[in-house]
Amino acid sequence: MKKYKPTDATTNPSLMLAAAKLPHYKSHIEKAIQYGNKKVENAMDMLSVLLGVEILKIVPGRVSTEVDARLSFDKDASVAKALKIIQLYEEQGICKDRILIKLASTWEGIQAAKILEEKHTVHCNLTLLFNFAQAVACAEAGVTLISPFVGRILDWYVANTDKKSYSGPEDPGVISVTKIYNYYKKYGYKTVVMGASFRNIEEVKQLAGCDLLTISPKLLGELEASNDPVPRKLSPESAKKMQIEKIELNEAKFRWMLNEDAMASDKLSSGIRNFAADSLKLENMLKSLMK
Repeated sequence: MKKYKPTDATTNPSLMLAAAKLPHYKSHIEKAIQYGNKKVENAMDMLSVLLGVEILKIVPGRVSTEVDARLSFDKDASVAKALKIIQLYEEQGICKDRILIKLASTWEGIQAAKILEEKHTVHCNLTLLFNFAQAVACAEAGVTLISPFVGRILDWYVANTDKKSYSGPEDPGVISVTKIYNYYKKYGYKTVVMGASFRNIEEVKQLAGCDLLTISPKLLGELEASNDPVPRKLSPESAKKMQIEKIELNEAKFRWMLNEDAMASDKLSSGIRNFAADSLKLENMLKSLMK
């Protein structure tokens, strides 16, 4: 972050688990355990906030902090956890405008985000987003930002179809995010599209012009070393001229559209499982240190 100076940054359970194993963060672990007072859930919440505070010392914008993936199908518990995270940040001197609460793009997660945005003016980042219905539901709910996962969509198609390589504009992840961006701009939604989970810099270049992109240090390095031109691919002006049908969405239609999309169903469920597994590993690490 110090090298590439991004505007914003994000965390997730897998990144938190990796950070917790580094000597640099030993004092944060100790502080979180002390705050937890033998309750590992409280220690986990504090650790996520302390790591977020460290990030906010570097980036000028916002940090995304994730609600426990195990709450992905519990709207009320997700809202309560989000508000607790915001309270902990405020106790550390960080105002809620610098925080994005990160929720999985399940129906329940999206409805939790709607409550947080409308009733509590808490800004949300909807993650694990692979499907157009998820994106439309997020926009209708008025969420601040979505993180459609470009690379994980590509991974699924490479693993589950006969085609094993895709050139730039044919990349299924690029196609998905382009469709979402154009739909949002066509119909004037305020939700920000932040392409995420890139596998190569060609994917990044194909989405030049997208509202935001979250890019790994490895790919940032490759982009920095490249002298290739990067023409703009996406723009509100071009989107507004497109013939795009507006869709009406309710819970039943959302669930059906997600059910009919094997890739999105697979990647959403596996993403939730993997984040939950890493949260459990981190919990067990903290429990062992609490004894």
